[in-house]
Amino acid sequence: MLIMFRVKNFSSFRDEIILDMRAVSYKDMTSHVLGNGKNKAIKTLAIYGKNASGKSNLISAIYYFECFVYNQFFDAGNKNDEINIGDRMINVKRSTFKLSNPKNNESEFEILFKSNNQTIQYGFIIQDIPQEKRFEIKEEWLFADDKMVYERKNDKIIMGKRYEKELNKIDRLGMDRLYIGALDYFAKGEVKGIVDNLKNYLRYKFNVHFELILEGSVKGLISKVQISKRIVDDGKYKKVIEKFIKVADLGITGLSVEENNDENTKERYPYEVKTIHDVYDKNGNVVGQEKFELSMESSGTNRYISFIQYILNIIEDGGVFIVDELSARLHPALTKFIVDLFQSKLNTSAQLIFTTHDLSLMNRKQFRRDEIAFVEKDKMGASNLYTLADIKARSDASFAKDYMAGKYGAIPVFTENAYEEMAGEWLWRD
Repeated sequence: MLIMFRVKNFSSFRDEIILDMRAVSYKDMTSHVLGNGKNKAIKTLAIYGKNASGKSNLISAIYYFECFVYNQFFDAGNKNDEINIGDRMINVKRSTFKLSNPKNNESEFEILFKSNNQTIQYGFIIQDIPQEKRFEIKEEWLFADDKMVYERKNDKIIMGKRYEKELNKIDRLGMDRLYIGALDYFAKGEVKGIVDNLKNYLRYKFNVHFELILEGSVKGLISKVQISKRIVDDGKYKKVIEKFIKVADLGITGLSVEENNDENTKERYPYEVKTIHDVYDKNGNVVGQEKFELSMESSGTNRYISFIQYILNIIEDGGVFIVDELSARLHPALTKFIVDLFQSKLNTSAQLIFTTHDLSLMNRKQFRRDEIAFVEKDKMGASNLYTLADIKARSDASFAKDYMAGKYGAIPVFTENAYEEMAGEWLWRD
């Protein structure tokens, strides 16, 4: 269960921002909350904001954190690992806030989550050394159930008393490496269990879908949808996926999964999936079936097929699914269907965090006030994050209407006659 993610000085986020999943003590929609007692977290968080506000930068920061930390583990990028998080680092870039003078070259990241009945808090500060084109780890910290495992200041390690005996044996510390990577390789006993809990959470429970500009949004340019190996190995699971595809009313009756024989793509995509459609005679009777390449399906259909695998796995096993532009190329009814899956009483351990522009979801029947967040840039170009709960929005407010009226901020502002003014500049006459 994700409790909190914090980042500072990453891309458009100059100051510290906290993505806070802790549930406010509202009495409504209690089925939208995980956990009990003091450890309660919301199941869903929808993040709104105008274009260029920093929504994607937030997902990028989370994605960078996941990949950077996981890449420190000794078996990252294992070719037998279906996830291959470590391999993603070639696509992940970190940029500090560029619009301040003097510039700050330090970025800070921290996560707080609960997994296997243990609460883990882990973070680090990384500093660029521009003149030498390198970076250093300035600080790093790890806590388990509020007890310090270690704190790092540059090349010095302060150890929690409970873990001193074990940590004193591990002095491998590079300025460009996280200490937790050394612990992953050398630690044993209780420290190893804590590190494994963090590692397995990032590997299996922390799922970030961050799209760079081209995902194959133009029909015919889609290459392959990532297919879980479980669809190949587990016939029952495949049938469940097919049912969820049929429910979406995409005109697909089933899936055909075969080995990929294309030498250029089979290493990355060992299996090829095709959709199955019914063939009809002139009287509307089903007389056969036809297999379609995924490139023949719409980009929205491909996106849904890809997503539904992640979603069912996460709801079954627990974890968090973090998506940039969940509603892109999906019909609003499909997006709502996905959100409803996470908010349902059947979901007891999964969370969904997503950015969107879909205002059809922004209503008090769909979300609590702590489940709707906004990202907005100030006049100096720095992004901020806040929720309806933070700004004390009324529980009976018309969320979407008030948002469009500018009451919550995070929306483009045009003058009443902006189009006429721009037309005057554009449609000039001699």
